[in-house]
Amino acid sequence: MATTFALIYTYTDDTELRDATRAAHRDYLRPFAEDGTMLVAGAWAPGEDPGGLLIFRAEDRAAVQTIVDNDPFSTAGVVARAEIREWAPPLGPLAGALTGQA
Repeated sequence: MATTFALIYTYTDDTELRDATRAAHRDYLRPFAEDGTMLVAGAWAPGEDPGGLLIFRAEDRAAVQTIVDNDPFSTAGVVARAEIREWAPPLGPLAGALTGQA
């Protein structure tokens, strides 16, 4: 049974490297969005510390870690920190879909 995980990326301050790697990062993630493994992803808004939030439905934390390990943002050194947290939101219009109850 799949579980919902929040992946919180903290980026380095190297915006040039981030910009140069962004297309490969998005190309890498696209199949996970297409097959439903990745539900949503995006960078923090301008003015926030550099980083992003990605929400996954996966069998376990190790599956998300494998995605992180192979992400071009990780392999190129854009990601300073990747935090994976299991997430089980109980309320809101998307809660059921995020917890597999819908």
